[in-house]
Amino acid sequence: MSELIEKAATEELAADAAAATEAVTEAPAAEAVTEAAAPAESMADYKSELDSSMRTLKVGDIVDGTVAGISDSEVTVDLGYYAEGVIRFADYSADPAFSVKESVKPGDAVKAVVLRLDDGHGNILLSRKNAVEALAWENLKAMENEKTVTDVKVAEAVKGGVVAYLDGVRAFIPASKLALEYVEDLTTFVGQTIPVRVIQAEREGKKLVLSSRDVLRERRREDKARRVGSFAVGLVTEGTVESLQDYGAFVNLGDGVDGLVHVSQISSKGRVKHPKDVLSVGDKVKVKVIGNKDGKISLSMKALDDKAPETRPEPEEKIVLPKVEKISTSLGSLLKGFKFD
Repeated sequence: MSELIEKAATEELAADAAAATEAVTEAPAAEAVTEAAAPAESMADYKSELDSSMRTLKVGDIVDGTVAGISDSEVTVDLGYYAEGVIRFADYSADPAFSVKESVKPGDAVKAVVLRLDDGHGNILLSRKNAVEALAWENLKAMENEKTVTDVKVAEAVKGGVVAYLDGVRAFIPASKLALEYVEDLTTFVGQTIPVRVIQAEREGKKLVLSSRDVLRERRREDKARRVGSFAVGLVTEGTVESLQDYGAFVNLGDGVDGLVHVSQISSKGRVKHPKDVLSVGDKVKVKVIGNKDGKISLSMKALDDKAPETRPEPEEKIVLPKVEKISTSLGSLLKGFKFD
């Protein structure tokens, strides 16, 4: 029995030894595969980070980063560099109404200009405001050339106009360019969002001038063209005489649209020397559209008048002969009624 137990133990030990040997043989191969793949991937990542951290920065460079944190006075920016960047609140935006704590959060992408390579604490001093401004002027010049329309919010009223911010740059809107009509109290526009167009963008002098009036005038012109276009030739409508000129009468058709009834189209009852001979300001008239070109509507009252013209010559008066029962040409008939002594 003891021999059988010993033999079984010996076989078990041999089997365990074989399994251990196999495991040892396979493990290095698996680890070799893992080690062969892992170093290649991590080295590529490491090289990218190393290149980024070893790049040379200089004052004036525009860099990209990610907001890492916000303190009571500055924003910390991860530049992927050996040193972090910091942006003081005053250098974050030129807009006085902008709140860093309300609008900025960790993870935000940010572009900034390098102001100093060392702020005295081992950080790189940055200015987002300067970067925004540098990039903004390029965009603002393009907007001027392309006559781009955009919206701005009026920040404050100043002498001669109002101030707004476009792409972070302080802009001036002259009072004469603020609205279609004269504006007496400029403060009524503070806080309003209005459409504007860049009419002057000079980076050197930091002069940015906007106009809302140009946009509003263009929109009014387009709207009027749309309304005028709705009066198709052949349309019969009513209007009110609003002015009389030597050459015709202007008729208000409503909705800010008027048309001209030329003096020759006022009446079919004869030639009209002056519109005032037939019409008065305020008269309600029925007209027909006979032309609509280049935003001008031609009207006619004559086209709706079915009566014959007064100037048409009246037929000559006919001679009416008295009726007689019998016409005779005898001498007796001719002499009848005459007395002879």
